[in-house]
Amino acid sequence: MKHNAEVQESRHDGLKWAVVVTLLVLAVVGNTYFADQALLYRVLGVVVLSVAAALVALTTTKGRDLLELARSAKKEIQRVVWPTRPETIQTTAIVLVAVLVVGLMLWLIDTLLGWAMSGVIG
Repeated sequence: MKHNAEVQESRHDGLKWAVVVTLLVLAVVGNTYFADQALLYRVLGVVVLSVAAALVALTTTKGRDLLELARSAKKEIQRVVWPTRPETIQTTAIVLVAVLVVGLMLWLIDTLLGWAMSGVIG
């Protein structure tokens, strides 16, 4: 029975996406058409139509999947063990020293090759 409900919902997804596209097109065309109106009113119109389009999009199968992904990402972020301040400072210092050493090595190689080429070319 659940499969039939999913099939029925997915049939309406195409119509919902058409409504989303229509709302977004209305926002763009309306913003252009009402160019002589105050910017505040045009921005409010675009925001209202965009929010309406987002709400309709979230009722589709893909929209619900996106919401589920966002919820699981939030849970996963809460489970992450973030480094302490001293660990962060130490790691940053190591990276900076490594970049400095590699930069000096590349400068030295470039300088030596430049002198060698100057000697060959004259």
